[in-house]
Amino acid sequence: MRTTARIILIPFILLFLYTSCRKDELKGPEITPQQARDSLYDIMNDWYYWYKSMPLVNKENYTDPYSLLDAMRYRPLDKWSFVADYDEFNAQMEGSFVGHGIRIGIDESEKARISMIYSGSDLYKAGVRRGWIIKTINNADIARIIISGDAAAYSTLIGPAVAGITNIFVFIRPDGSEETIQSTKSSFVINTVLHYDTLHLTSGITGHLVFESFIEPSADELQGAFAFFKAQNVQDLILDLRYNSGGYLDIARTLASYIAGNGPASTQSTFARLTYNDKRQAVNVNYTFRATALPLNLQRLVVITTRLTASASEAVINGLVPFIDVVCIGDTTTGKPTGMNGWPVARKYWFWPVTFKIVNANNEGDYFGGIIPGKLVPDDITRDFDDRNELCLREAINFLQTGTLSGKGITEFHRYRTFSEKPSWMDNAFIRENP
Repeated sequence: MRTTARIILIPFILLFLYTSCRKDELKGPEITPQQARDSLYDIMNDWYYWYKSMPLVNKENYTDPYSLLDAMRYRPLDKWSFVADYDEFNAQMEGSFVGHGIRIGIDESEKARISMIYSGSDLYKAGVRRGWIIKTINNADIARIIISGDAAAYSTLIGPAVAGITNIFVFIRPDGSEETIQSTKSSFVINTVLHYDTLHLTSGITGHLVFESFIEPSADELQGAFAFFKAQNVQDLILDLRYNSGGYLDIARTLASYIAGNGPASTQSTFARLTYNDKRQAVNVNYTFRATALPLNLQRLVVITTRLTASASEAVINGLVPFIDVVCIGDTTTGKPTGMNGWPVARKYWFWPVTFKIVNANNEGDYFGGIIPGKLVPDDITRDFDDRNELCLREAINFLQTGTLSGKGITEFHRYRTFSEKPSWMDNAFIRENP
């Protein structure tokens, strides 16, 4: 029997909505934590999607908005509402990143591997790629530390997210050779399109896109990828969202429009409906597909998913289902059919409570248990994204060429868990348009 891997997990699940309700925003150069707490208390009682089910609290028992929000959340369903530092949040959504730019996974043989790496990373520039084994960091067995779940030991070993901190990695390359690399944490803008290419299959030319998050740099990156796909006249698309835990809904709508717009889905077709609580029904909104100069007009789509696939990613899948044949391969998604409005407070805080539910054109959207794939396939972190023997990509290719998913037992399913340098408060979903 295979041993299920263990690890520290910090995913990224976003779908944002900036709000213009200035009466709820505290302005001015100074604000006390207690004033911010009081503002949040009013917002939660007025806008929170589950306001009727919130625990009853005395706000005076809490010293700041962080502790108050934690107390007021409707825990049976809400794992996502949060308060963030104003500047840190803005920087993250602009793609600003400080670190080594890697995600580390533990494979079934309990080896630590690079499961994802940004192109701006110092390690990427040194040639490191997904699938490489990390033997040690600073002479420590990093796999043992991660498997133990000792986050403090990991943080002490690798250091804070500060540019200039240097760590020594010993890698085992795919050919079995060892390589020692001294890597310095740096500040850079992340690439959210990790990879794109075309596959010439017996079923025709297929686009292949690995997409990691829906943030501000994503719009230009997606435009470049789909201009390439359009020029190559692709007939199908494999959309790899295995590490994409969300972001801005307007970018999710753009992605869906590239895939099915101007064809199966018109600009009058509903991509997503946003429904607020009974106090805020006047701001319910219907998001339609966008007109785009780069529509692929596809009839079928294969999506690679994992437990990290969430929010805006799930909205893309769910929003396309009424219009094209969507097949998911991998693991069940997170299950977050909700999103949030955001309140900037005195340039010190962002408040992001869950404020609305998302459904598609068929009013489908109660996937709190996640979107279940047609075929369970493990995330094969031993191979790079473009390796046709990578288990998820291989299954996607098989489906497109044969029209069927492989039988049970062809691949034994197990989960690889991963560690990311991204902050935990990004476990959410947002839209940046005013209600």
